[in-house]
Amino acid sequence: MFRTLSGKEVAATLTENLKTRADALKAKGIEPRLDILRVGANDSDLAYERGALKRAEKVGVNVVVHQLSEDISQAEMEAEIQSLNENKDVHGVLMFRPLPKSLDEKKLANMLDPNKDVDSMTDASITGVFTDDQKGFPPCTAEAAVAILKHYDIPLEGKKLVVIGRSLVIGKPVAMLLLKENATLTICHSRTKKEDMEKYCKDADIIVAAVGHANTVNRNHMRDGQCIIDVGINFNEEGKMVGDVNFDDASEFDLSITPVPGGVGAVTSTLLMKHLIEGAEKL
Repeated sequence: MFRTLSGKEVAATLTENLKTRADALKAKGIEPRLDILRVGANDSDLAYERGALKRAEKVGVNVVVHQLSEDISQAEMEAEIQSLNENKDVHGVLMFRPLPKSLDEKKLANMLDPNKDVDSMTDASITGVFTDDQKGFPPCTAEAAVAILKHYDIPLEGKKLVVIGRSLVIGKPVAMLLLKENATLTICHSRTKKEDMEKYCKDADIIVAAVGHANTVNRNHMRDGQCIIDVGINFNEEGKMVGDVNFDDASEFDLSITPVPGGVGAVTSTLLMKHLIEGAEKL
């Protein structure tokens, strides 16, 4: 039977616990605060931001958005980050990427205090994902994919799993997180031959689509009995948000899939709040 895996259900379960923890911090005089650095107004960034603001309101934490001009200089951006590092009232910082090519994104990301890096922007945090170091936080979107699978009791150990995408933001870290769950991994990407990707995906028990292109996964990649986690955020010609998976094709099969919107995104913003609260609790 075709089944939709609601991220909202997962987020609601997590939010209840996070609100209790946020209230406990406030009782101690600590107001959890997240600062968002957004350069320009990219549609996917704005979608993530809206989700974060809604989730923050439900959890009971403060969010301050710094909307920066696309022509901001490197020096000005560095000053923004340094100011947040030094502000003791800020417990977490999220910087949307990619940044304009005029900026040195890697240098800026690594300027951030790792203790405030709630979405694994720094080398120190991402290294922890690969070395199984528990000091930092994994990328929220990658962690959200795993959280959904666990919430719905989707078996991972020994299962064949394909990750489509190899970015450090989602593809590689989600592969590492799933490897820790003893799944058998195959990673596909833009240079994977079309026929090979179709073969690997059709043979997989679980597909995580995180490539950032609508309709990358279609009926040629699917079979009955699969679980598909659609991480993509794309916008079609009508301005409607869609994922990397052709949802109409998926509905023809006996499988489970996360919708877009209402899937991974809802859980991602909730885990951002989880990391923020954990950072505040360490004070």
